[in-house]
Amino acid sequence: MNPKYQPLFEPITLRSGIQLDNRLVIAPMTHFLSNPDGSVSDDEIRFLSRRIKGLGLVITACAYVTPEGKAFHGQPAVDRDENIEGLTRLASMIKEQGAKAVLQIHHGGRLSLPALVPNGEIVSASAVEAERAAAFGETGKPRALEDAEVEALVTAFGEATRRAIEAGFDGVEIHGANGYLIHQFFSPHSNRRDDRWGGDLERRMAFPLAVVDAVKKAVADHAKQPFIVGYRFSPEEPETPGITMDDTLVLIDALAGKDLDYLHVSLQEFWSEARRSTDGNRPRIELIQERVGNQVPVIGVGSIHTADEALKAKESGIALVALGRELVIEPDWVEKVREGRESEIETVLKKDAQERLVIPDPLWNAIMNAPGWFPVEA
Repeated sequence: MNPKYQPLFEPITLRSGIQLDNRLVIAPMTHFLSNPDGSVSDDEIRFLSRRIKGLGLVITACAYVTPEGKAFHGQPAVDRDENIEGLTRLASMIKEQGAKAVLQIHHGGRLSLPALVPNGEIVSASAVEAERAAAFGETGKPRALEDAEVEALVTAFGEATRRAIEAGFDGVEIHGANGYLIHQFFSPHSNRRDDRWGGDLERRMAFPLAVVDAVKKAVADHAKQPFIVGYRFSPEEPETPGITMDDTLVLIDALAGKDLDYLHVSLQEFWSEARRSTDGNRPRIELIQERVGNQVPVIGVGSIHTADEALKAKESGIALVALGRELVIEPDWVEKVREGRESEIETVLKKDAQERLVIPDPLWNAIMNAPGWFPVEA
């Protein structure tokens, strides 16, 4: 290995006491590959197994915690104990390859698909339709959750954590990003409530922080060994009103006080600049790292393809670098960097590579029918 890439392969011990072998993470990716009932399929095992060798941390595709939280076809589930058997198989496969296995837990909220949820009814913090709904295949106005239903959802995230523990995962990641339910409660666009779950910034943080507390309690009650708890968030929204960078800095201050193992920033582009910030148009990742990076490890992600791009990202000060689409394109990324073959890394998806890359039809077709999602050869 070229010695300059050594910082990517240094071990790190998280707050829980769990040590990761290196700083490389596979980001949670929508793969459309679970069975219709949410159980783990052979296809998703094969797909993930092909591209996780050598990583320090593997974060799975998001698993819904209640039936009305299902947001896309082929999404995995962690909403009932019957899921545990398949999830055990998934966790075992990941750990056999040497990585720590983290299950991302999720609820789609107003971005759940009516065709996939009971009675076709979608729910959210408030009865406000998503402006960008078409991008998610979603149409329709959600019903505002009642107070007791919000409490039940907090409990559901704790129960999902219990199931992840019983399935043998090393941790969970709370999905508070990308416009889904936890994000919706934090957003002034989707949360127009005037009760304890919404209103000013502090009350809009109530649901995200309650979920964190429920997850942490489940770990305390059920985990017999160290267990990772991470949180993923999107730092800004384009909508007005919407989450601003300054809002997010307040949220991550609160999250940093929750003894989490990491914070995971959801970005399409690692170096993207803040839209609306009193601190100027600086890269979001820099603002986040400066604010909390000395208190909790930060995972950065977004259009990182080459070894040099990963190294530059790491040199920003973040603790961990996540690769998503790039590991679909180049499953042997880690091995090639370790062996000094970084010049051989593929960064564009070849149209004849489906079989070689072990990409099942549902994901392959989704990629080919979504121009701009992946870099694809002309």
